[in-house]
Amino acid sequence: MPEVIINGPEGRIEARYHHGRSANPGTALVLHPHPQHGGTMNNKLVYALYQTFVRNGFSTLRFNFRGVGRSQGSFDRGEGELSDAASALDWLQTYNPNATTCWVAGFSFGAWIGMQLLMRRPEIESFIAVAPPANMYDFTFLAPCPSSGLILQGDQDTVVPVEAVQKLVTKLSHQRDIKIDFRKISGADHYFADQMDTIASHADSYIRDHLRRGARAATHQGRGVR
Repeated sequence: MPEVIINGPEGRIEARYHHGRSANPGTALVLHPHPQHGGTMNNKLVYALYQTFVRNGFSTLRFNFRGVGRSQGSFDRGEGELSDAASALDWLQTYNPNATTCWVAGFSFGAWIGMQLLMRRPEIESFIAVAPPANMYDFTFLAPCPSSGLILQGDQDTVVPVEAVQKLVTKLSHQRDIKIDFRKISGADHYFADQMDTIASHADSYIRDHLRRGARAATHQGRGVR
């Protein structure tokens, strides 16, 4: 899990990177919670998502937004953080030019940034959003949402009420060709204390199912070529 330094819009971005072992691994970028509320790339849930992608063979990157840890700069209300995420994805793609797939995952504030990145980068095939703060931030930019994905939400979350996330899911699910897998985690609050294994299990099953479907589609397409 080597430490890497990325040149970001405000200078140094501190990151951790695992390179997938296959010839052309998929890529995954994992984004942490709000920098002003203790969010870092070492958040337990962020680390659990990171390791889940690693176990599934992805080249995986997590990093500290500007002003966090050894990353330079200061908090920029989301605009600068989105630029940081774009720079991190650029770096990830430089080292994985032939990636078979590209994913973004984020927790809370990181989910909001990840969904914005999804709109700007058509190469992102799928996403995992944990406790997206639909009651705090505007998600109307997802019109239309370009990719299907997984949303995980604690049913005891008092920071981001499940009802707010349900409204977001309903809106996205009504869009053409978009399927949102919405899973409520029983007994979990916003911080998912003691629920890391549960989060990892849900993410793992979703990723594996997605990869299997992709492999089957590629096989069928190949058989159709004459």
